[in-house]
Amino acid sequence: MLEVIADAFLDTLKVFPFLLVIYILIEFLEHKTSFTHNKKILQGRLAPLIGSATGLVPQCGFSVMAAKLYDKGLIRTGTLIAVFLATSDEAFIILLSSGTSAAAIMPIVVIKLFVGAAAGYLINLLLFKEKPSEPEPLEDIHAYSCGREHDGKSELKVFLIEPLLHSLKIAFYLLVVNIAFGLIIDAVGEEKIAASLIGGAYFQPFITAIVGLIPNCASSVIITETYIHGGITFGSCVAGLCCNAGVGLVVLFKNTKKIKRNILFVLTLYALSAVTGLIINCIMLLCGLI
Repeated sequence: MLEVIADAFLDTLKVFPFLLVIYILIEFLEHKTSFTHNKKILQGRLAPLIGSATGLVPQCGFSVMAAKLYDKGLIRTGTLIAVFLATSDEAFIILLSSGTSAAAIMPIVVIKLFVGAAAGYLINLLLFKEKPSEPEPLEDIHAYSCGREHDGKSELKVFLIEPLLHSLKIAFYLLVVNIAFGLIIDAVGEEKIAASLIGGAYFQPFITAIVGLIPNCASSVIITETYIHGGITFGSCVAGLCCNAGVGLVVLFKNTKKIKRNILFVLTLYALSAVTGLIINCIMLLCGLI
């Protein structure tokens, strides 16, 4: 047991500097991104594609911004679904720092970009009567991660202290998950875990998609780390990450006057995510990759 804990601690320690650098860079990116300077793009014909592309940026800052814009009627439903489906919260950062599993990033990026954009255009086509409104007065809505606001805070706190604290939180989640999987593998064995995947390939996407709906960065950590350790299939991982819009869902549900709309939106997000994962798993089973 002590060996498992020591290995998990060392693995997490190796990842921490990488996490810190990435989160500092993301803070700079999100600080420079606002709706004021991108209004025409987010309301134009390319909106679902642009929304899907911006959702790929690590963390949930852009899903938070998109949820705020949608609640104010400034973007269409399809554009919001595109952003949410493309968002993966902490997943890409964890995959990048994992070593061999980093190769999964590009396939996930391509799939999420395509699914997000395709779903966005389809929903906007079905809801053709829905028109975005003009902001009065024009607001400067930024893509701050996890709902954090930068106003009134020093640059030291925004660009160093907050990324440091967030890196420590993610590192803690990684440590806990790594210890848990280390103990499971040590007790059960990798062969038995791998053998259980085939029977669950049809059901896993529906479970991981539910986990992805949890509006906390821990859910993306759990999904990604479970995939890295071989606990779920690639399609199941994609299903969970497509549902993983982070705090964007919390922002959406703050509007209690439109609770039915929000529930229908989440059900649509869940269905699209789970079906996407199921299709990928079926293709991989047919190709003998699972």
